[in-house]
Amino acid sequence: MGEAPAPPVPDTRRRPPVRTWLQPAVIALVLAVAFIGCYIGLQRDPQPHHVPIAVTGQELAARMGGALGDSVEVHPAVDAGAARRALERHEVSAALSEGPGGRLHLEIAGAYGPSTTSAVKSLVGAYAEGARRQVTTEDVVPLTRYDSRGLAGFYLAFGVTLAGFVLAQNALGLAGLLRLRHRLWLLCAVSAAVGTVAAILAGPVLGAVPAPIVPLAFTLTLLAAAAAFATKLLGTYLGPVGVPAATLLLLTVGNSTSGAAISADLLPPAAHAVSALLPPGAAVRAITDLGYFHGARVTGPLVTLAAWAVTAALLVALRSRLHRTAADS
Repeated sequence: MGEAPAPPVPDTRRRPPVRTWLQPAVIALVLAVAFIGCYIGLQRDPQPHHVPIAVTGQELAARMGGALGDSVEVHPAVDAGAARRALERHEVSAALSEGPGGRLHLEIAGAYGPSTTSAVKSLVGAYAEGARRQVTTEDVVPLTRYDSRGLAGFYLAFGVTLAGFVLAQNALGLAGLLRLRHRLWLLCAVSAAVGTVAAILAGPVLGAVPAPIVPLAFTLTLLAAAAAFATKLLGTYLGPVGVPAATLLLLTVGNSTSGAAISADLLPPAAHAVSALLPPGAAVRAITDLGYFHGARVTGPLVTLAAWAVTAALLVALRSRLHRTAADS
């Protein structure tokens, strides 16, 4: 008898499917275009849109609104004190009053960042020039000494968001080693550690964020959890595309529209609409409010951050439960 024929040897030289090459290339190109388009595109020509300004006196308010149109949103105030209180409560971006001899007195909040204060001074200056008035400017909520450019809140939110993103990316790789509940507890615990360490570093250590340490740590913990659970959610439901999708949502669109580098009042309408709804934008608002405005309007941003974290965690747990139910049936 002759020898049995040898089993066929698989052709290892066969080319992989086109999708194997195409998917990473497309993802890289999309992320590059999105990152450059968002960060550079939004800074090309920022224009003020409905910047809220408290103005004393009905006559001056009417003249300001008529002269500046949609660039400002005039909030009439009964007197200069009321206008200033509205600024200090984070309700408006500036306060304008009229003094003796028709001189205008503009009060700004440097805590809003250079882009907002520059836009407000330009708008009021243009009105004053047309009306042949003189303007004096006073910064009633200045930036802290170690945050002269007003970007500490942005970098703090960016760093915590990045930490939450990387945390979830690593947790996705532990699916075969840890049960889901252990991975979820890991995300919660490390988010709390990241938020606490970041608050201590940015606040007492570096002195760049003058917010109370406990509320700041709580805010940053929520931000880290929101970023981590959102990334975990996208990775769970979308598979290999989930992490790039989280990069696009959180690190690209979320951070570029957060309102720190470019004020939300100067963003295009579409970017302004999503700014406060994404975790980085909500966190920047909360950090600014806690640091400079005594937490007057911090509730909304905190609710947004908590909603992202809780909703994403529940959806991840729901998918796992549905898979177990399907496997048992």
